[in-house]
Amino acid sequence: MDIIDSFRLDGQVAVVTGGGRGIGEGIALGLAEAGADVVLAARRTQEIEAVAEKVRQLGRRALAITTDMMDINAVQHLAQQTFKEMGALNCWVSNAGGADDRVPRTFLEMPERQWDFQMNLNLKAVWTGAQAAGKIMKDNGGGTIINISSQAANRASPNNGPYAVAKSGVNNLTQTLAAEMAHLGIRVNAVSPGPIPTEVFLEFTKMSEADIPKMGELFGVPLGRVGTPEDIAPAVVYLASSASSWMTGQDIVINGGL
Repeated sequence: MDIIDSFRLDGQVAVVTGGGRGIGEGIALGLAEAGADVVLAARRTQEIEAVAEKVRQLGRRALAITTDMMDINAVQHLAQQTFKEMGALNCWVSNAGGADDRVPRTFLEMPERQWDFQMNLNLKAVWTGAQAAGKIMKDNGGGTIINISSQAANRASPNNGPYAVAKSGVNNLTQTLAAEMAHLGIRVNAVSPGPIPTEVFLEFTKMSEADIPKMGELFGVPLGRVGTPEDIAPAVVYLASSASSWMTGQDIVINGGL
């Protein structure tokens, strides 16, 4: 097989949670360009339907399934419905994440509800997704699970603590899942983006799209700019493909050199 061919995903079916916008949309379209059929999952039906149509325009099959990733029954339904309607489940991308009110707070100011919300969305949903997908993959030839973490997991994150703590958990969960699932033919890896001006990022930092050109300098990014969803998609394609067949339990950090 040629090197370029080893990155192809023809015949694969991939699920992307949080797939209606931002990084999730970029990942979904990247997977489709590489040949995968894509299932989009998020709470906002209109957004995932729009991305599904973009996937179809690339010549791939697409399915939009409205899902609350903090509901374990809904997550299990997502995996089962994907396998039933698409005929396979080869790749699961846990991308859904964030905070509900997007307000910076110290740990001393943190209400219990905000802590619980972020743990459930940013960490627990990664476990429930891996469990739901893994139970199908283990009986159907294996697969790949890719968890979208964050560079915040590896450093102090004042005013954004619960998110960083949850992402640290995602990194360890990725390593443990990889060790537990390797004999089942399931590889588990993570991707940790640096600053990317998604809707959540802009609301949290109180910035606007007009600020994007100067963000690279503001955040001290050595490569001079902040990231885009398109910067993350190629790493996910690599981890989903046979090009990374001897790679599991790893975290790829993509942050412009920060």
